[in-house]
Amino acid sequence: MSRILGIDTSNYTTSAALYDTDSGEIIQSKMLLPVKKGEKGIRQSDAVFHHTAQLPKVISSLREKAGGFSGTEAVGVSSRPRNIEGSYMPCFTVGTATAHVLSDVMDIPLCEFSHQEGHIAAALFSSGRLDLAHEKFIAFHVSGGTTEALLVTGSGAGFSTELIASSLDLKAGQAIDRAAVMLGLPFPGGIHLERLALECSDSINYIPTMKGCDCCFSGIENKCEKLLDKGASSEYIAKFCLTAVMNSIIAMTDALLNKYGDLPVVYAGGVMSNGIMQKKISSRYNGAFFAAPEFSCDNAAGIALLTAACISNKRRG
Repeated sequence: MSRILGIDTSNYTTSAALYDTDSGEIIQSKMLLPVKKGEKGIRQSDAVFHHTAQLPKVISSLREKAGGFSGTEAVGVSSRPRNIEGSYMPCFTVGTATAHVLSDVMDIPLCEFSHQEGHIAAALFSSGRLDLAHEKFIAFHVSGGTTEALLVTGSGAGFSTELIASSLDLKAGQAIDRAAVMLGLPFPGGIHLERLALECSDSINYIPTMKGCDCCFSGIENKCEKLLDKGASSEYIAKFCLTAVMNSIIAMTDALLNKYGDLPVVYAGGVMSNGIMQKKISSRYNGAFFAAPEFSCDNAAGIALLTAACISNKRRG
């Protein structure tokens, strides 16, 4: 049995995963970072503290689920948010330090990737499109901290990425979480907002604010505040917010496909686990692929997959 361990200490989730290269099975263990009620996010100093406290528990839970770590041949970790120079967040140092210790103690290779690369790899695996890891495609990474579209060229052992569109102000997840906090819902608010939105039968027409292939989300937050002040129902506000975000992502996709041609489009990140968005976008584009919810939110699974590919590539080379 050959296994690869992945670790990810991103802004809102502590996670570890084991990938069995023989069976193709991935076992995951995760813990959300605690965010105080009514707050719209978490400070990096608090994130580092919570990751430090949670990561041993997450790894212990993974060991129990997997029946131990025997057969582990390599460890991978997300060491930065994105695969660009200067990309840095303190929370990733917790996972990186732990991975280095495990690599030394277990005498196994260590591979480092970006959190964004992990999201893309997890989405490819979950959607059954790992074949795209050797091709060119468009990848959306839509979360609380990122709303970006990338032109991705896969090498089989990693990704070459070019930023081709983004949000110019708020990120999609920020707009959703802020609307949820307005309505007194827990943070992160995506799943709670979706439940409310499904109870609203009103039709909502929202024209996105676009600048070329880029979008703007701050107007969504302002509109939600105005709706709340006017006494709109929580269900209506929830549906408005999700529809506005969805229409913006669709407008970005339309513009990018028009510019770059009919490429496959992979949607990754916690926001894209939303069932309402997946249903609408899937019906619009034949070449659209999504991760299952457990592979959409922050996770170490993609890091484990990339590490396995990297190790395999080194052996062949």
